Amino acid sequence: MDQQQGNGWNDGYVHVYTGNGKGKTTAALGVALRAAGAGLKVYIAQFIKGLHYSELESLQQLSKHVTIRQFGRGCFIRREPVAADVDAARHGLDEIRHVLREGAHRVVILDEANVAITCGLFPVEDLNQLIDEKPPHVELILTGRGARPEILERADLVTEMREVKHYYQRGVLARAGIDK
Repeated sequence: MDQQQGNGWNDGYVHVYTGNGKGKTTAALGVALRAAGAGLKVYIAQFIKGLHYSELESLQQLSKHVTIRQFGRGCFIRREPVAADVDAARHGLDEIRHVLREGAHRVVILDEANVAITCGLFPVEDLNQLIDEKPPHVELILTGRGARPEILERADLVTEMREVKHYYQRGVLARAGIDK
């Protein structure tokens, strides 16, 4: 049997990393790192996030294989999104549709897509449509707390990060290179 036949190599699955614990984006970026190391093209769309994070520096070193785009205008979790936030997210969805149709990227990550739904940046139906449009060979990874039941049902792999203990509760802020 061909090594790449019958073991999922030609199948792309839908992953969901959700929950209140730390590590959802980190898990998705781990898959991106592994895929880039195997020579696969990766596309990462970050919703909500529009600030500079340390992972952006690392991913620039992998730009031969990894494309990362931010479709946020900064973290607005403590305020209601405005029309410009919604427009940025919708632009992101349009670009992701194009990336999926093109089919050149083997891994497509929608970072904080679940939170974008919760915040009202786009409806869950838009995310379901992207799942429908996913080419069979593309691995689609969705991150963010609060994944909707209909998304969890459609996923092939679901990991829930559960916070047991976090130093943030002791007043430790996000640290560059570790938490952001």
